[in-house]
Amino acid sequence: MNTQTHPLPFPKLTACIRGWALLLLFFSSAFQASAATPADSLDLFLTSKMRQLRIPGLQLAVIRHGQVVKSAQYGLANVQDSVPVSRHTRFSINSITKAFVGVAVMQLVEAGKLELTAPVSRYLTSLPAAWQPVTVRQLLTHTSGLPEIMPDDEMVTEGNENAAWAKVQTQPMDFPIGEKFAYNQTNYLLLGKIIDQLSGQPFGRFIQERQLNVVGMPRTTSGDAHNVLPNGARSYTFYHFANGQMSRSSQLRNVFETFPPSLRTAAGMSTTAEELAQWLLALQQGKLLRDPGSIPTMWTPGRLNNGTQRGFSKQLNGYALGWPTISRPEHPAVAPVGGGRSAVFLYPKDDLAIVVLTNLQGANPDTFVDEIAGYYLPDMKASSGFGLPPTIRALQAELRKRGFDQAQAFTKKEKKKNPAYQLPEDEVNAWGYTLLKQAQPKEALEVFKLNVSLYPQSANAYDSLGEMYDALGNKPLARQNYKRSLELNPQNTGAAKYLKQ
Repeated sequence: MNTQTHPLPFPKLTACIRGWALLLLFFSSAFQASAATPADSLDLFLTSKMRQLRIPGLQLAVIRHGQVVKSAQYGLANVQDSVPVSRHTRFSINSITKAFVGVAVMQLVEAGKLELTAPVSRYLTSLPAAWQPVTVRQLLTHTSGLPEIMPDDEMVTEGNENAAWAKVQTQPMDFPIGEKFAYNQTNYLLLGKIIDQLSGQPFGRFIQERQLNVVGMPRTTSGDAHNVLPNGARSYTFYHFANGQMSRSSQLRNVFETFPPSLRTAAGMSTTAEELAQWLLALQQGKLLRDPGSIPTMWTPGRLNNGTQRGFSKQLNGYALGWPTISRPEHPAVAPVGGGRSAVFLYPKDDLAIVVLTNLQGANPDTFVDEIAGYYLPDMKASSGFGLPPTIRALQAELRKRGFDQAQAFTKKEKKKNPAYQLPEDEVNAWGYTLLKQAQPKEALEVFKLNVSLYPQSANAYDSLGEMYDALGNKPLARQNYKRSLELNPQNTGAAKYLKQ
C-alpha cells in the first residue's frame, strides 16, 4: 500500500464517473480558446494530470527571471453551466491567505511597530494567562500550543464566531508552548487582531491598501461562499463526511465554504493566477517589503524547543511566517498551499515561481508542481529521478540503462560488493508509486518485485505488489500476493477485502 503522508487525507483517485468524458473532451478546446499560443508539452502534461485527478478547472502562471513567461487556463470554472476557465476567473486560495498575513506582519516589523519575539500579551490584553507568553513568531509558525477554534474542522460562521471565540478561550492548551507543530486557525485569528491594533484599521483594509493596491490586484478579494463573486469559479470535491468519516464518492459535489470575518486572516481570499504572479514579483522586487532582511526572515522555518523544524509532510517539511517551506539540498522552495486545491511554489535559488489554482478540493497540486518546474529546470524532471533518495536515484539511473527487469540482479551484485549498501523498504515502496504516478507501470512492477525480494517478511511489500498486479489486470498474481500479505499481517483489512471479493 502507499504509505506516504500528506497534509490533507485524500487517497489517490482511481474511480471514474459517468459523463466525465464529456468534460475531458472540453479541456483541449477550453485551452485553445483561452491561451495565446498553441498547446506545448507542459499543456499536455497538465491536461493529462487533470484527467488523472479529474480536476474541472485550472489556472497556471509561471515566473522566470523576473517576468511571467507562461499564463494558461484549462477546463471548466463552472461544470453545471459549462463555463470555461478564463484568465479572469477567480479561484478560492484558502490558506494561501496566510502568506499575505506574513507580509503584513513583516510590514509592521519594518515600521517598528511589532517584534516577532515579543509575547502576544504586549499587543493584546485580556487573553487567557496561559496564552500570554506565546510569541508572535510562534503564532505565525503554528508552534504556539493554543487550542484550535475549529477542532475537527468544526464550522465557524458569522452566526457563531463570537461564541466560538469565547469558547476557545476556556479550553486548555494543546501542548506546552513551542513543543510541537500543529496547524491552528486560532493563531491567525490573533494575528488579525494584532494587525487591527497596530495598524489602526481592520486587517483586511490594511492588506488591501499595503499590498493589493500597491501591486494592482483588482480581482483579488476576501469573502466566502456567501459572497457573489463575478467570474468566480465554483468549488468541487469528490469527498464528503458520512457517519463521522471522510468518504470518497464517484460523484462530483459542490463545496460551500464559509470564512467568518475574524478568520479571514486564515483563509477567505480569492484571486487569479496572474494576479498572484504579479504579487510574487512585487514582493521580490522590494515593492512590499523594503528591508533586504525581511524576506529571508519571513521565509525562515520556525523551530521547536528542541531545535528541529516540522511541517505538513515529508515534502512540506517546515513552516515559516505564513509560508510553508520545502527544505532540501536541491531546489529548496517556499510553498504556500490552500484547501487541497491551490499551490504557490517559489524557488529562491532558481529564480522561478509557479502558481497553480484549481477548483477541486483534493487536487493537491503541491504534489505535482515540482514536475512543472522540471519543464524549466531540466535536473528537476521526474525522469531524472529528482526527489528520490540519493541511493535510489543512482539505482534508477543505472536501471534506465540496463532495464528495470535487472533490478534484483543488479542490487544483489551491489550488496556483494558493499555489504553496507541499503535500500530502505519505505523508500523503495514510495519509488514504485512514484513510477506508477508517472505512467510507468512496468517499471513500477519491477520495483515492487524488488522490494518483496529485499523484504520477504514485509506484509506491506506484498500488499503493494498485489495492488500493482491488480492494476495490470493479473488477478491470479494479485490474489497470490494479497494472500501472502494477509498471512504476514492478519490485520490487513484491505487484503482481506480484496480476497473476499
